Amino acid sequence: MNVLTLILMALLFLGQAQASDKRLTKRKYVATYISGEKPVIDGRLTDAAWKSIPRAGDFVQIRPYEGKEPTEQTVFQIGYDDKYLYVAIRAFDSKPETITRRVARRDQGTDADEVGIILDSYFDRRTAFEFSVNAAGVKIDLQWSQNGDVQDDSWDPVWYVATSIDEKGWTAEMKIPFSQLRYGRKEEHVWGLQVFRKLFRKEEISMWQFIPRDAPGMIHLFGELHGLKNLATPRRIELLPYTVGRTERFERIPGNPFATGKLSGLSGGIDGKIGLTSNLTLDFTLNPDFGQVEADPSVVNLTAFETFFQEKRPFFIEGRDILDYRLMLDGSDLAQDLVFYSRRIGRKPRYYPSLDRNEFANVPDNTSILAALKLSGKTSDGLSIGILDAITASEQAELDRQGQRRFVEVEPLTNYFISRIQKDYRQGATRIGGMFTATNRRITKPHLRFLNRAAYTGGFDFHHEWKDRTYFFSMRTAFSHIRGDREALLLVQTSPAHYFQRPDAPHLTLDSSRTTMSGHGGFAVFGRSGKGHIRFVIGTAWRSPGLELNDVGFIRSVDRKMQFVWVGLRYWQPFSIFRSLNINISQWSGWNFGNERLFWGANFSANGQFKNYWGFGLGVGKEGDALDVTALRGGPALLYPGAFMAWLNLRSDSRKNFRMGVSGFARWQDETEARSFSLNISLSYRPGDALAISLTPFYSYRLSELQYLQTLAVGGGKRYLFGSIEQNTLGVVLRFNYSLTPNLSIQYYGQPFVSAGRYFDFKNITRPRAKAYRNRFHVYRGAEIAYDPDTFLYRVDEDRDGEPDFAFRNPDFNFRQFRSNLVIRWEYTPGSTLFLVWAQERTGFAMTGDFLVNRDLRQLFRVYPQNVFLIKINRWFSL
Repeated sequence: MNVLTLILMALLFLGQAQASDKRLTKRKYVATYISGEKPVIDGRLTDAAWKSIPRAGDFVQIRPYEGKEPTEQTVFQIGYDDKYLYVAIRAFDSKPETITRRVARRDQGTDADEVGIILDSYFDRRTAFEFSVNAAGVKIDLQWSQNGDVQDDSWDPVWYVATSIDEKGWTAEMKIPFSQLRYGRKEEHVWGLQVFRKLFRKEEISMWQFIPRDAPGMIHLFGELHGLKNLATPRRIELLPYTVGRTERFERIPGNPFATGKLSGLSGGIDGKIGLTSNLTLDFTLNPDFGQVEADPSVVNLTAFETFFQEKRPFFIEGRDILDYRLMLDGSDLAQDLVFYSRRIGRKPRYYPSLDRNEFANVPDNTSILAALKLSGKTSDGLSIGILDAITASEQAELDRQGQRRFVEVEPLTNYFISRIQKDYRQGATRIGGMFTATNRRITKPHLRFLNRAAYTGGFDFHHEWKDRTYFFSMRTAFSHIRGDREALLLVQTSPAHYFQRPDAPHLTLDSSRTTMSGHGGFAVFGRSGKGHIRFVIGTAWRSPGLELNDVGFIRSVDRKMQFVWVGLRYWQPFSIFRSLNINISQWSGWNFGNERLFWGANFSANGQFKNYWGFGLGVGKEGDALDVTALRGGPALLYPGAFMAWLNLRSDSRKNFRMGVSGFARWQDETEARSFSLNISLSYRPGDALAISLTPFYSYRLSELQYLQTLAVGGGKRYLFGSIEQNTLGVVLRFNYSLTPNLSIQYYGQPFVSAGRYFDFKNITRPRAKAYRNRFHVYRGAEIAYDPDTFLYRVDEDRDGEPDFAFRNPDFNFRQFRSNLVIRWEYTPGSTLFLVWAQERTGFAMTGDFLVNRDLRQLFRVYPQNVFLIKINRWFSL
């Protein structure tokens, strides 16, 4: 800890000594009203309208050499009429034959020469809309938020752009409907404005409005766009009806009337947008379909906690920033603690019916979303509003027993309500906000009483920046309250997130009669985010034992409070062998609400880029002894030895057609033989401007002496059964992208995945907090344990009297899975799309436990596949 303190002090001193104090000059551009003939969007800039619109240029290099003249010059022009904003950008290039123009799907064309405009049309200095294009004409559109720290590429407005290459370089011509932007009602508007250019072959970025690299945010430093007068408020009614034809092929199971081997259907629905005002939009969806969305990656989860998956459904990810209410800063494991986790909506039904003999069940894979509404926007006085309401259906499982059919409800009708408001003060430098969610289930069946009838969360947040936004203080809180039958509340109290039944936790009380529960959590941080080379964050976070978010949020573990410190040193100007260099150091520790220390640790890391355009990252870390309150699944806390870890990654020049990267991670546990390491290799190749192929094999090895198996009641006592495990995991992610045009593409994703786990040295945890590690458990050896291969059972004879005291099933496993999908996407007219999709999944399981790659892969592709074919067409209407 003394060494850590010295390093922190040195970094702070060095960062302060080199702090920059650049004075910024706000630039202005005045747009010209186009009253005559409008530009034709062909990318050639030969229209008469452009001749009367003034040019602006004098760009400044931002990367790699901040403040220098750019290698090539850039100029732009902006005009408008009653419906559209027109933008022309000329990117001069002394070597036009070297312009990189790669064709890709929308939002995926950033690895090429690129130009764009970013508009802060709210003029709130925190949010903005980007419209950019690469030299091949591929659109990139993003919503910027949090003063430029977050960019959301799920936003897909309808706009028009074309590009052209000539002997002077290349040009881009844009037509942006005002209906796709958000702004207040004013007689004359002032918008934030930034225009940028990426010169790909030099990895050089230049901008019209200079923004230093040490700036605490970007949008508040944009230049200004003037001259927009008497803008009309567009009707902004957009409808996107769709039709889906779907057919499935899967393994036929004789005697099972639901496993006939094939299933087909036709469905439809509608998505839409309604502009309630010029800056508030209502999105809605009726019977949405997400069949074209890529499958989740394969995982083997041996913990007590559920796996967190990223949201991929368009309705929920577009404009998600306003509803993103995390209970920790990004970069921490606790950042996945969310008050709103959209994948709760439409999740797999929670109940599976009990079956009689010779009875079969057809249970839905997901809960149907009947309808969802989302209101979002920002008023002219700086009030951000986000409201989402969704209704999911009462799902029924169909059961069949020799032709006799019955239906069992497996998920009740549920309403999810999420709301968020935030008010800006001092031009966005101070913000106060709050969030409220409600989940209400209509539970009428006794077997569904294990679900909470109602769950409510609320919270408030405060963020304040000062000294030109160099320093900040931020805090966020959450309060939860759930209601339900005693069965439901008992299930919550004894769930992995809580474990109120722990015998060594006197500060917790398990109450089987309770029908409500409340809790709270949050974080508070102070930090420096700009002006100089140094950054730091000092903070605290907490989760009370009663905090419960998992009805519409996500949280893995509560009953903890912690402190943390992070210091980062940033060098963005090239020096020595580096183009850029970042150095980070972190320290943290935590306790439960009984004031027992649970964990502590620290790490050091560095990452950057060399002058030859190769990048790297490395780090080392140390974790102290940890008191794991979840290891025994509701039993007493288990003391784990500390560990040392290290990681390294290296990536090649991203400008090249062939790229590669290697990353590795290793962890060694103190006092034990336990260790783990992983290796990832990424290979990508572009044989031409339209085709991109990537291959990412990964391998991990894990040896642990303490892997939980089960808790058994034996002779009036409990046996906390653990085993040593040797686990090997191998997989490959293959991606193939072929873009015939910016609007027509073929995309393939495939992932074969195998994981094998072999258990040995089975043991019972006897003294989980013993000072000496080996005294915390007893290993069953010799005559104490025997394996019966015919029944796949281990039998344990603790007193060695010849009679087994208990038995448990062989836990060895071989998990094999292959997931893939092929998507042909054609945007046949702006906003309207045709999808052709083929998805396949194969999943198999065995109990050998040994890791033989060739055999496992052969067995994987012998598994009968489930194939899904669908065609989806939607049509965009603007009324």
